[in-house]
Amino acid sequence: MQTEEQKPGEAMKTIFNYDDVFFSFFYDGGDACVHRSREYAMNYVLSGEMVLDNGGRQTLVGKGECVFIPRDHHITMWKRSAGGERYCGIFMMFTRNFLREAYAELPAHIVSADAPRLDPSAVKLPPSAEITSLFESMTPYFDPAVVPHDDVMKLKMREGLLALLHLDSRFAPTLFDFNEPWKIDILAFMNDNYMYELSIEELAHYTGRSPATFKRDFRKISDLTPAKWIMRKRLEAAHAMLGMRGRKVADVYPAVGFKNPSHFSTSFKRRYGISPAAFAERRQSVAGE
Repeated sequence: MQTEEQKPGEAMKTIFNYDDVFFSFFYDGGDACVHRSREYAMNYVLSGEMVLDNGGRQTLVGKGECVFIPRDHHITMWKRSAGGERYCGIFMMFTRNFLREAYAELPAHIVSADAPRLDPSAVKLPPSAEITSLFESMTPYFDPAVVPHDDVMKLKMREGLLALLHLDSRFAPTLFDFNEPWKIDILAFMNDNYMYELSIEELAHYTGRSPATFKRDFRKISDLTPAKWIMRKRLEAAHAMLGMRGRKVADVYPAVGFKNPSHFSTSFKRRYGISPAAFAERRQSVAGE
């Protein structure tokens, strides 16, 4: 499957998807996407560069480098040209079904779960001949006229999995953990993630519940629906930010999860009786006295 898309002010993108392996071009400038995958993944940079931002730390991934991204991990990826070359990368996703099948077939000494697990954060992988040769062998598939067979892509994914297992013993207990996720505190999760666009299904998944159980548990902690709770939380966060010296409306509304400044302004005025711009000006003038 191939998709091409371009929005005003964004880079032109072309993305191919072959059996959970994504080939992507970014033709000009730079672009950012907020990534949250339910599955483990590897992202290899063939040209250009990528900056990973988890909200607290940035990691530069340059040409010929690869990063491992954990399951259910939220991260922003900036993909851009570097060294006179556009961004080209390959994103390989390992689904739970794929990992189950691989686990059943791999030798016991490779899949031993005795090692400690990796920390739940994106990891830039050290240089590896296996990883480099794997992804370099896949460059012909950037040509849309060259479509790989499904069994070939499955083989490439198996190579990627083995490369990780050979690289660090901690990948085995991390990748081959097939337990259902534990229920986690709903409010804690939503306080940490209110600014992201998450459906009820995604909120349920990330907190270890079915959608029906999530809705039932949420009713125990709030009289609001999840959508109304998130809206109130975004407005409260924006209200607090706009009271800080130097904070601008243009910076605040996307930071709390609003996509449209007009929608933000209308929602803020409805709740607080004043436009966000007027509120910020009044609060900051008082602070400056």
